[in-house]
Amino acid sequence: MVKRFFYTLILVSASLLLISWGWRGHEIISNNISLSSTMKWLQFSLWPSYLADHASDADDRKDTDPTEVPKHYIDIDNYSEFNSTHTIPQTWDAVIAAHGTYFVNNEGILPWATLATYDSLKNAFLHSDWNKALFFAADLGHYVADGHMPLHITKNYNGDYSGNDGIHSRYESTMVYYFNSQITYLGDTVKIIPDVNQYVFNYLYQNYSYVDSILIADDYATAAASGSTSGSVYRNALWNKSKKFTILLFKNASHALAELIYNAWVEAGSPPVGSVGINEPVVNNDIVIQSYPNPFSNSTKISFQLNEYRENISLSIYNSAGCLVEQLCDGEYDNGMYSVNWNPGQIKCGIYYVVFNNGNAANYHKMVYIK
Repeated sequence: MVKRFFYTLILVSASLLLISWGWRGHEIISNNISLSSTMKWLQFSLWPSYLADHASDADDRKDTDPTEVPKHYIDIDNYSEFNSTHTIPQTWDAVIAAHGTYFVNNEGILPWATLATYDSLKNAFLHSDWNKALFFAADLGHYVADGHMPLHITKNYNGDYSGNDGIHSRYESTMVYYFNSQITYLGDTVKIIPDVNQYVFNYLYQNYSYVDSILIADDYATAAASGSTSGSVYRNALWNKSKKFTILLFKNASHALAELIYNAWVEAGSPPVGSVGINEPVVNNDIVIQSYPNPFSNSTKISFQLNEYRENISLSIYNSAGCLVEQLCDGEYDNGMYSVNWNPGQIKCGIYYVVFNNGNAANYHKMVYIK
């Protein structure tokens, strides 16, 4: 049997758009979190935009960190007890004692990666380390989102066992990319979680129940498209058949993320937040930065607007790890609209940021480089 490990590696090398809800799906889930009014008052309202921008950082690490891959899934139906009791051993020690390290890692460690990241977030809150808190919250958002993507919870993740070959990317990336504007969520009130371990496993058990629904929707859409699994007829049929539970999965993912962040903060003693960490640039709304196309495969045109006379500005490209990739502009410019083409050349695919700075304020813009 070809394991998910190899499937994930193939997807990483092929395209970032084919990974766990796609970058757009992860962005939606993290951006739609609704924290408590107390946390908003303490400037947590600034968090969603950061978490959305960094929602796919965990995916970006897959091609450089092999330990990252199994954190994004669990083939839960390969556990014999799950098929009879709909549960598995839920603590790390218990599952290792029952099945051994090799089996557990081979089947994916999504729930335990989620819980470990939650503990790291709580510890960062406890020490008022807001840089680390934001980092772990972004990763937590990714793992929670993966836990709400049913095909990340089954051995039949790509339809190989049911005649639905290729459904994984068709559902989580292609369909979501075309219909993401219909996925909206206003947010529910967050509450204290009595048992975080049980909370995480409960949503995994619940979301597994949608695996068959996705496969049924794929069969329906394929029949509607006369056997084709591409094109607008197939996509529209797949969305119409699955949109009700897909929107619910997105909503539940955003709510679970908000509730876990809130709970970690409360368990850490509700530390006051004077300023939010990870030194994000101060946004100057008079500066407009855009790139087209985005995502792009060869080159992209980056445009920016200057409204002050003779500004000293810099325009730089950074990767998702914060390392400078290329300096595009550096010097004095008059007011007006400017454009510059960026060709990444031989660098690897991934998420990149174009950062504009005039010494007083800065803007940044995310771009996705694919092949």
